[in-house]
This record gives sequence, C-alpha cells and structure tokens, in this order.
Amino acid sequence: MSIGEFLLLLIVAGICGSIGQSIVGGSRSGCLGSIAIGFVGALLGSWIAGKMALPEILSISIGGKTFPIIWTIAGAALFVAILCLVSGRKR
Repeated sequence: MSIGEFLLLLIVAGICGSIGQSIVGGSRSGCLGSIAIGFVGALLGSWIAGKMALPEILSISIGGKTFPIIWTIAGAALFVAILCLVSGRKR
C-alpha cells in the first residue's frame, strides 16, 4: 500500500466516521477522532455483518483491500452510540 492509497483510506475512514457521528448526534471529536471512529466502525460493522451473513452493499477497493462503506457507517454509529451511553451526557 502506497502513501497515496493510505491517505485515501484515512480520508474515507474520516468521512464514514463523521457520518456515523452525525447519525447518532455524538460529540464532535475532530478529524483524528473521526478517522479513529471510522476504522473502529469498519471493524465493528464488518464483524457484525459477517456474523449475520449480510452482503457487502457498497464497498470500495483501496490498495487491493476492500473497505465496506455502509457497514463502516453503521459500525461507527453503533460505536458512537455505545460511547455516548458509557460516558454520559456532558453538561
């Protein structure tokens, strides 16, 4: 994987993470936080989709690796919802 492909993967993960945050209404964690949430969402969403035998609806190929967009957004939304439940509301 080249540097350009890695940067593209970071951008896609950041966008998916920020969409997942927007769906749940979670805290604004910034660019690096959105990227981290995007990667955790990709892991969580892909794992849940695999356990439920769901097909990949929309995925892109970056550097020979597939990145499932829909499951990443769903996993990111679930991860942010769990984080909000655990951390509680900020006053």
